[in-house]
Amino acid sequence: MTGYYSVAVFLGMIIAFAVVSLAVARVLSPSRPYASKLESYECGSIPFGDAWVQFPVGFYLVALLFIVFDALAVFLFPWVLALRGLGMPGVATMVVFLSILGLGWFYAYRERILEWQ
Repeated sequence: MTGYYSVAVFLGMIIAFAVVSLAVARVLSPSRPYASKLESYECGSIPFGDAWVQFPVGFYLVALLFIVFDALAVFLFPWVLALRGLGMPGVATMVVFLSILGLGWFYAYRERILEWQ
């Protein structure tokens, strides 16, 4: 139980620091709302039109492909570091994994997902 005492003390200090910091910022911050400060803006330009705009499907497809190939990077680097200890079953597993990703890339290429319209 004594090991958890230090964790509880640090947790209390963290929560106290957060609460005190937010309270001090609230007290010391200037509160001068005026019309131009309350407007919505983006890069200094005045917004126009409706905020609910549909994006083309290509953005979502590129995001999904990024997730797939990001998973490749996440699993490939530790595999390379542990390659000597894995032996042939580890190599075979990675070949299967890379072939599945290769099929995904081939499908994306065949469907012309990677080309911008």
